[in-house]
Amino acid sequence: QVQLVESGGGLVQAGGSLRLSCQASGWTSSMLVMGWFRQPPGKEREFVAAIIRSSTDTRYADSVKGRFTISRDNAKNTVYLQMSSLKPEDTAVYYCAARRAWAISLLREEYEYWGQGTQVTVSS
Repeated sequence: QVQLVESGGGLVQAGGSLRLSCQASGWTSSMLVMGWFRQPPGKEREFVAAIIRSSTDTRYADSVKGRFTISRDNAKNTVYLQMSSLKPEDTAVYYCAARRAWAISLLREEYEYWGQGTQVTVSS
C-alpha cells in the first residue's frame, strides 16, 4: 500500500515562505518521479514542480520559477517544496504525487499516487 502524506501548509503573509513536506511509505522504490500539484479555489488542479529520483532533473511551472524549489531525500522517502516570495495567487490545496516512470510529466493523469493535500493560504 503506497501512501503519501503532506505537511507544512498554513497561513502566511504575502512575501513570506513555507516549506511543504511529503512523506512516502509503501513501495517507495517505484516512485521514480515525485511532483507537486495545486488546486486553487474553483480551479483545476495544476502542475507546480517535479523531480526525478536522482534529483538531476527538475521542472517548474512558469508561475513559480525562481520562487519555489523542489528537492527530495530518498533515504527519508521525503520530497520537499520550498516556497518563497509567496503571492496571494499561490493560495491553493497542494498535493504531492508520485509516478512510476523515469521521465517527468506535467500531466496529473500520469501520476499514479496522490496525497490528501495540504492547504496553503497567502494573505495580502
